[in-house]
Amino acid sequence: MLLDRYQARVAELFAQVRETQRENIIKAGNLIADSIEKGGNIYLSGICHSIENDLIYRGGGPIFYKHFSYNLNVEKNGRVRDRSDLDTNMEGLAAYALKASDMRPGDVLIVGSVSGRTASVVDLAFEAKKMGITVIAMSSMTYAKAVDAVHSSGKKLYEMVDLTLDNCAPAAEAMMEVEGIEAHFAAASGIASDYILWSVTSVAVEELMNRGMTPGILKSANFPGGNDYNKQVIEPHYAEFGW
Repeated sequence: MLLDRYQARVAELFAQVRETQRENIIKAGNLIADSIEKGGNIYLSGICHSIENDLIYRGGGPIFYKHFSYNLNVEKNGRVRDRSDLDTNMEGLAAYALKASDMRPGDVLIVGSVSGRTASVVDLAFEAKKMGITVIAMSSMTYAKAVDAVHSSGKKLYEMVDLTLDNCAPAAEAMMEVEGIEAHFAAASGIASDYILWSVTSVAVEELMNRGMTPGILKSANFPGGNDYNKQVIEPHYAEFGW
């Protein structure tokens, strides 16, 4: 069955992550702990189709992860016209967003682009580094090395950040051939990135505890008493200490 083949392939993917990414996972967890110990904040932004939402404010997750995103709302109701002769490059918008945020040097920003060349993500990493923010990237090194850069710096994501976590997805993302279907099946980056992020989190939590700081871990808001615990215990503690 395709089900069995898929599950076997996922097991191979996780094994590859464990074999190749352990060192960087530990480094990432320590970077997070270092930042928190010094009063920094930890931000997750757009990781592999919003996988970051699996870690932000949910039962079993740490309170210290916060979401970072931005957009530009433009009202446009004129008739549709050809604009191919105009420069519509949006590089630099990330710089404005970062300046408008509460990020400070020494904070950690985790970003993701499977191909390593997504323009908005690369620009965000580029500008964050200029501000002194520690940037950790989630990417597929196989994919990133198979494509060209699009950012004006000439660099791809892994070439400008402090640390890259390789989600081990193949180039073009999907990881299985299925007879009768032209395109490959089953995206690898999401499930692998989630696995990596929780692994990084386990390192960060343990390291913080080793340093005498027990981070707030949220309870499920839908379990009896969970919401009250989060609101009365975890949130006030985070507001005071940052962990």
